[in-house]
Amino acid sequence: MEQQSSLKVKIQKLGTSLSNMVMPNIGAFIAWGVITALFIEAGYLPNEKLATVVSPMLTYLLPILIGYTGGYNVYAQRGGVVGAIATFGAIAGSSVPMFIGAMIMGPLGGWLIKKFDEKFQSKIPTGFEMLVNNFSAGLIGFGLVLIAFFAIGPVVATLTGWVGDGVQAIVDAKLLPIANLIIEPAKVLFLNNALNHGIFTPLGTEQAAATGKSILYLLEANPGPGLGILLAYGIFGKGSAKSSSWGATIIHFLGGIHEIYFPYVMMKPAMFLAAIAGGVTGTFTFQLLGAGLTSPSSPGSIIAIMAMAPKGFGPHLVVLAGVLAGTVASFLVASVILKTDKSIANDLEQAQAATAAAKAQSKGQSTSTASVPTTEDISAKNIDQIIFACDAGMGSSAMGASILRDKVKKAGLNIPVTNKAISNLTDVDRTLIVTQEELTPRAYQRTPRAAHVSVDNFLATPKYDDIVSLLTEEAVATSTPKKEETSSDEKVNLNQIDEVVFAHGKAEGSATMGQATLSAIFKNKNVGIPVSKATFADLDRFNAKNILVVTTIANQIDVQSAAPEAQLLVVDSLVTTPEYDKMVDRITK
Repeated sequence: MEQQSSLKVKIQKLGTSLSNMVMPNIGAFIAWGVITALFIEAGYLPNEKLATVVSPMLTYLLPILIGYTGGYNVYAQRGGVVGAIATFGAIAGSSVPMFIGAMIMGPLGGWLIKKFDEKFQSKIPTGFEMLVNNFSAGLIGFGLVLIAFFAIGPVVATLTGWVGDGVQAIVDAKLLPIANLIIEPAKVLFLNNALNHGIFTPLGTEQAAATGKSILYLLEANPGPGLGILLAYGIFGKGSAKSSSWGATIIHFLGGIHEIYFPYVMMKPAMFLAAIAGGVTGTFTFQLLGAGLTSPSSPGSIIAIMAMAPKGFGPHLVVLAGVLAGTVASFLVASVILKTDKSIANDLEQAQAATAAAKAQSKGQSTSTASVPTTEDISAKNIDQIIFACDAGMGSSAMGASILRDKVKKAGLNIPVTNKAISNLTDVDRTLIVTQEELTPRAYQRTPRAAHVSVDNFLATPKYDDIVSLLTEEAVATSTPKKEETSSDEKVNLNQIDEVVFAHGKAEGSATMGQATLSAIFKNKNVGIPVSKATFADLDRFNAKNILVVTTIANQIDVQSAAPEAQLLVVDSLVTTPEYDKMVDRITK
């Protein structure tokens, strides 16, 4: 069992290393795709001169960026420079785009210069540091260029040809949908970036260069499977999972943050069947209709996907058809699973915790290990920066950073909140690292001097308010907010409520989603109370006992000052909370 767990950890780390070389450079891939779609002979705006940019970008710019990033991830700037030099040798020694060669030579160059510095840095005479540093990087790069030119380039070109032929054979045999049997479960296990950006993006780029588009870009990015599952929860689900699914649908489908639907799959393992059904059906439709994209779509938003579709109404239509087919298939299977489920309403927060524990165990970690770091050292005196860390350093962690950044700002704290990939973390004091539970041990290994907080879900967790309370030296125990919420809910005179108002500051995203969630609950329960939103400055218009104002713990004081006469409901998260269901149950009794 331990050997299996160790293997899973190694696979995850390898996949993360590959995706971390490609994901930071997705913007360059998109730029290449836009130029290709616009200016080649079959593009929207054919231009013979501008079309000459396409080939050099594919041959030189993209592989060198990957090689530089691979070296940088190993040994910062010096590693990046040597990695880029080594990558150029592979490019010059081959006639095919050298993405795989870049993924080999970039990290290798970074590793070699790192080992050189570790061995000889302390032995350099005073005054010769710059000379030795520059020449060591240059000479190691020179040696790697020769190796890459004569060995790596030709070998990788041959292997790339074999892999390309294999992929094409699978496509020709109409077997590509089988890949989704692996892709869909892997997405929930945080291997989606490894598959998409470590494998499909390099292969898809070569295919797109030859044919103008690639179906490989759509295999993992298709939002259809997740959309169908979330819609099924919205219609047939129970409890907070049902009420929160509508907001999650918007983030998933339009924002392209697929991670948000993972807990909905893990809370009912049978939902893996729905995800697989959606993925297989979507890919089958893409393949049947000849769909493809001109460059990677990142994030997997329907907006980004349609923007990367080839020129013409037909190519856009077939892409939409595949997304719709995947949505319908996953929706039907998920609906059957939910309608036949006889269990009581699942609590989404508990499911998210169970999800994290299951993922941690699948990677050879125990639940207790995943939460070793504590919040004992968190205070305004000890923390100078907050970093949200995940595999790729973007996506849901960026949204989590945005949510906490807003809370920190409202609390009057001048503490920067950013997001990074775990591989880019540096071990410094006075830093708070926020990670999802299954990734906390990896982050802790890289930054043992930092304070760490584990969360179940970057997008909805009460721990953000706990962090703000600790930073403002308001030592609020974890149980205290829950007591406040309960007493707040119990004090609400439901018979007097004529309107519910979600209070917000400059950022109104959470309030908008909360408004949509509660409106949907009211509609399903035939409750005719209007739901609106208002800024803190406008709350004086709602300062009456027949108004219920919904807010979070961090903003409770502001709301009470602005509307002291209004009734107040304090929740952990405006987006998803069991208090909405409890309140509606009391109204409808």
